[in-house]
Amino acid sequence: MRENQGIVHFLRRGLAAGLLVLAASGQAGIAVAQENPAPPAMDATAPAAEASPGPVSTTVPLVQLQLKLMPLTRSELATEAASVRQLARAGLEDLTEAKIQLQTATGRQADEVKGRVDRLARERREVFERLDGVLVAWAAKGGDPEAIAEYRQYMEAVMVEGVKSADLSTLMGAAGKWLVSAEGGVALGLKLLGLVVAFFVLLFVAKFVASLVRRAVKRVPNLSTLLANFLVRASFVATLILGLLTVLAMMGVDMGPVFAVVGGASFIVAFALQSTLSNFAAGLMIMIYKPFDVGNFVTLAGVSGTVKEVSLVSTTLATPDNQVITIPNGNVWGSIITNVTVNDTRRVDLVFGIAYGDDGEKARRIMEEVVKAHPLVLADPEPVIRMNQLADSSVNFICRPWTRTADYWTVYWDLTQQVKQRFDEEGISIPFPQRDVHVYNHA
Repeated sequence: MRENQGIVHFLRRGLAAGLLVLAASGQAGIAVAQENPAPPAMDATAPAAEASPGPVSTTVPLVQLQLKLMPLTRSELATEAASVRQLARAGLEDLTEAKIQLQTATGRQADEVKGRVDRLARERREVFERLDGVLVAWAAKGGDPEAIAEYRQYMEAVMVEGVKSADLSTLMGAAGKWLVSAEGGVALGLKLLGLVVAFFVLLFVAKFVASLVRRAVKRVPNLSTLLANFLVRASFVATLILGLLTVLAMMGVDMGPVFAVVGGASFIVAFALQSTLSNFAAGLMIMIYKPFDVGNFVTLAGVSGTVKEVSLVSTTLATPDNQVITIPNGNVWGSIITNVTVNDTRRVDLVFGIAYGDDGEKARRIMEEVVKAHPLVLADPEPVIRMNQLADSSVNFICRPWTRTADYWTVYWDLTQQVKQRFDEEGISIPFPQRDVHVYNHA
């Protein structure tokens, strides 16, 4: 017994949701039907005043309702809404009486009353579709939001209560009819299928647009890889989003509430994601001012490594020992940025110390010979070798040759080794740190 009650409750809730979706998408069905509307049979000799007596929303065919509502003013649409609700109320009274008769009817009479209930339910749904169309037009022209909300609450309450009061067979029959109806399940399935197809088509279009942007940015001189990648990704995402919004609008989905929700939620998101937005802004500044690019060896926020990737929120470095470090862009832009490999050439700074008793001129000549003999040292700029400091334990010489940035460490290590070997061969010592202590003996 409990299982049957659970099944009934589930079907009721599911059918209620389906009917509410159908009522809400009534205007989409109207818009689709308007593409090839079948003109109603009219007498050409009949006067225009007799063609549509009474309120527009209760007399014109449903497929023409949206066009007929277009010229009406806000106050006239309010009157139309009241008229349709009055029509719905009268139909609901008849439907209620028919349901009451169905509870006591038997045999052939029960079948006749059941058919009447089904017919009145369909008429109620059509009236609600009309009312929904009037409410959409009324809201678009600045209608009272509270009044419109009251009308919609009335429709939803009636639909839900109608589902709750139906028996299991009625629910299953209504659900089956809705699934196979052209304006119900079939229409919804076609919309979903169209949305899926449109999504894959938009993916192809977005990739094509991104490829065009990639070709275009390659022709721009002095454009960083970071900004080029950002423009390609932005073009892909923008094409996909705009395409989806266009498809949804063509399918009859009202995008006004979507934009309203996004606009209202943006303030909440802005407060909740302050640090992320700060990183986002810093990422834009990095891409615009280009303090470094992918492949540069840099020092950011105290971390040194090769730039592997820069997104709008973070920068990824690979350290010399193959660690991957991700730094928020807010920390990167707010710190000192040292770009080691941005230039083609780099100076190698070396310091060599000799003992105070050694020949300084001879040591300088040895260093010059070693530097000039190295094939990776550049002749221009000319190397600088000078006695620089009389330190506590040694006389220090600076040795500053220039080389290509890619050869920096090769030159650094080679010169260190070769100068040490020549000093040993020529009898030039490199002293250890030392201190002389003088002891005085006082009588």
